[in-house]
Amino acid sequence: MSDAVLELGKRARRASRVLATAGTEAKNAGLLAAAELLVEQAPEILAANARDLDAAVAGGMAEGPLDRLRLTEARIDAMAAGLRQVAALADPVGEIIDGWVRPNGLEIQQVRVPLGVVAIIYENRPNVTSDAAGLCVKAGNAALLRGSGTALQSNLAVAAALRAGFAKAGLPEDALILVDDPSYEVAVEVMQLTEYVDCLIPRGGPALIASIREHASVPVIIDGDGNCQIYVDASADQARAIDIVVNAKTQRPGVCNAAETLLVHAAIADEFLPRVAAALREEGVELVGDDGARARVADMGVATDDDFASEFAALKLSVGVVPSLDAAIEHVNRFSSGHTEAILTEDLGAARRFTHEVDAAAVVVNASTRFTDGEEFGFGAEIGISTQKLHARGPMGLKELTTAKYVVWGEGQVRG
Repeated sequence: MSDAVLELGKRARRASRVLATAGTEAKNAGLLAAAELLVEQAPEILAANARDLDAAVAGGMAEGPLDRLRLTEARIDAMAAGLRQVAALADPVGEIIDGWVRPNGLEIQQVRVPLGVVAIIYENRPNVTSDAAGLCVKAGNAALLRGSGTALQSNLAVAAALRAGFAKAGLPEDALILVDDPSYEVAVEVMQLTEYVDCLIPRGGPALIASIREHASVPVIIDGDGNCQIYVDASADQARAIDIVVNAKTQRPGVCNAAETLLVHAAIADEFLPRVAAALREEGVELVGDDGARARVADMGVATDDDFASEFAALKLSVGVVPSLDAAIEHVNRFSSGHTEAILTEDLGAARRFTHEVDAAAVVVNASTRFTDGEEFGFGAEIGISTQKLHARGPMGLKELTTAKYVVWGEGQVRG
């Protein structure tokens, strides 16, 4: 372990001790000051982002990742708005989750407390710097962030504004520490800071997740792939279904809650598939399908099992035709990454079966998969979307960045 990374861990731990005892008013003031400085320093942040974009384009980065990297005035305003939304949320720290009195008079309380130091390793999304720091600080944690080299200049500019805002409100600047060495070796060292990091959240593709699984020795919450699937049932409102499918695939194709697979019940495939395919192709979507889909839509490419298992993060969609709800559920569970799965149906029984039998962090009925998002769920900015089952699942907001401890109040009791 290098001395430089150990020092970052020590600084984060010191800051976490201060944040754990900071009052709600102080934390909110820090978030609001940080939001104000983000907007004030937007020209500098955009200039830094332009340097990252130029380098990424020169390196041949695809449009999907470029979109995740790109900042605009509107996106910076949205980052600031996210911080203000988090400031307006109830502070989870100190909440008494449960409490009871034992027959011997002991009063036992389960109290919500910060995790401590939350490390986040993420790829290519400078807005994560702001979202992660804001949520961590409101939940009383220090944020130790390591972004990708492709977004380094953007992340440095965003972090500088946030740190200045925290300091302006009397919080420690080290409430946010950005690791400015994007090398793989340093990332692995962050994964192994067991003395200082209480929780690690990776936000990125399969290669990052595989590296975390191989090297991490600190506790991890996996923010996993988003191979989201939509099943259009025989009873679906077809006009509404077309709007939902197009939105889920094209509104932001590079993000984890975009749809990657469309399944259609055979009873409506002859009518529905040509209509939805035409609408998707108008938006530039490349379609690949199984035999049933290709029999109904001309010039559709062949979909393999690898396609149905893939998060394309691009304007590409796998299409399948299934003979029944049972087959749809089987297909969804086979290829699911555990993120978000949707059913479009007017049959309440089918909707209930799908929500009960599909195993995913979020199951959506008659709406776009794009709604699996911390802000859309009312959490404010999110730290990620967990596709595992411990310690959090689905969009991770403030409560997911806390743990609990037991406080026991006595009056001299001793155990016999």
